[in-house]
Amino acid sequence: MNATTQFFTSTIQASLRCDPWSDEMLTLWVPIVFYWVYSISFHFLMKAEIPFFEKYRIHTSSDMEKRNRVSITKVLYMVAFQQVIQVILGIIVFRPVDQNLLAIQQVRSIRFLTDAAFNLLTKFTQSSDMIFKIASSIASIIYWGIIPAFQFVSAMVIMDAHQYFFHRLFHVNKFLYRHIHSHHHRLYVPYAFGALYNHPVEGFMLDSVGATLAVEITRMSPRLSMIFFTFSTLKTVDDHCGYALPWDPLQFLFGNNVEYHDIHHQPYGIKKNFSQPFFTIWDKFFGTELSVQQVKASRKTKKVE
Repeated sequence: MNATTQFFTSTIQASLRCDPWSDEMLTLWVPIVFYWVYSISFHFLMKAEIPFFEKYRIHTSSDMEKRNRVSITKVLYMVAFQQVIQVILGIIVFRPVDQNLLAIQQVRSIRFLTDAAFNLLTKFTQSSDMIFKIASSIASIIYWGIIPAFQFVSAMVIMDAHQYFFHRLFHVNKFLYRHIHSHHHRLYVPYAFGALYNHPVEGFMLDSVGATLAVEITRMSPRLSMIFFTFSTLKTVDDHCGYALPWDPLQFLFGNNVEYHDIHHQPYGIKKNFSQPFFTIWDKFFGTELSVQQVKASRKTKKVE
């Protein structure tokens, strides 16, 4: 048995020993399930061409057939391949969490926050059982609510920064664009399944590394990581879905949405709108933003002329 075979054999054996319902393993496969379920729902809309939804469609089906330079079969194959690689890498770096140790850490953290809140409150009022209960409630809100929220938003900012600079690099460097990033831009008319259609190198550098950095830097728990990965996946699919739905929270809550990213896939916007998947901060800061309003205004001007 050669080294490569031994490596994959040990990886498979390690995955079989893992509890698929543990938070760590859920982090690996739950985002993938949501990717396919959410993509399939948009694929159904695309194929059904329901009149109510068609008025929100950005491009027509004929545009997709004429302009795209890759078949949907190839897209599905490459997406599945990338996800298999991500799962294998996840299993390799898999670090089981000792639940007993985690429980002890949680108790210590909440106790520390409770003591801090109690000491602060007793500076303004006398110590009592009620003050201790209030301090305990404050500690719980901070530990279970404020800290995870801060970690989540921080991870979004970190991922956005990583994606922007690497995404822009893949456009600026001709070699990287021609041999790697151009794969994704074979989709001039994006659709949901194509959200993760990338060259494997790009999938690793932008998606896998970016998400892992965001989670590691913010020190998220495995469960919060699973939620973050799933949310990021849904947002990425939505950004490529091809439908500008006014009631979609992933679109009206974010300026960086399906219309914004669709501009980047067009010839006139390919050097613009590098930010993804959440905010438009970096595009605004570095002057690479081409807003939806600007594009619509330009179209109106051309019609008048």
